[in-house]
Amino acid sequence: MLRANEVRRRLAAGEEAYGLFSTLPEPTMVEMIGCAGYDFVILDTEHTLVDPQRLENLIRAAETSGLTPFVRVPEADPGAVLRALDAGAMGIVVPHVRERADIDATIRAARYAPEGMRSLNGGRGPGFGRIDPADYLRRANEEIMIVALIEDAEGVEAIDDILSPGGVDLVLPGPGDLSQSYGVPWQVRHPRVREAVQSLRGACARHEVPFCAMSTTPERRAEWRADGVRAFVVGEDRDLTARALRGHLERTAGRN
Repeated sequence: MLRANEVRRRLAAGEEAYGLFSTLPEPTMVEMIGCAGYDFVILDTEHTLVDPQRLENLIRAAETSGLTPFVRVPEADPGAVLRALDAGAMGIVVPHVRERADIDATIRAARYAPEGMRSLNGGRGPGFGRIDPADYLRRANEEIMIVALIEDAEGVEAIDDILSPGGVDLVLPGPGDLSQSYGVPWQVRHPRVREAVQSLRGACARHEVPFCAMSTTPERRAEWRADGVRAFVVGEDRDLTARALRGHLERTAGRN
């Protein structure tokens, strides 16, 4: 059932919010992320094969452990947006936003009238009838976030046009794909990539849109905090799990 978006509330109050990408489509993993104390999880359906029923159960696992569930949908797929929201997602992460039209299409799919034209439905969102339909439409438009994932040079260049009409609740850079877009694949700390990410942060400040930093080191997070950033994606469950397994074997068997 629709609830208050705790990430939206935390950011509006100037508090910090920490999240992980989840590419291991297992409810137990999502529940573990929540029990560890993270604020949000980005469930991946762009690179990960997740059927609608499993996605709904991943979202349930997030809800039961206090996580705010966001879903990264496949590029340019309004049907995926609708299904994720009907399953209970509290935010849609839109990959490869290159121009304002990408956001307009997402708003149309994710918001109810008069802001968009999300298809009407019952089910989990309104609590199988517990929430009055008209109240649910209003609250869904207020609580559900649209997150623009900027992963291409075109998106960086168009960021002011993307943000100026409104409707974007959070901006997330994609340093990996940005590095490829600038011709330096996987060199995510390359000066050109860092310049692009900083450009996105500057645009967010101008348009008063929260910025979410992809940051895995305390030093870099301290820099972002000093710049007023309060939202952080600090890793991915797959990488963290693999690193923990390698570290465990190294500690217990001396292998590396």
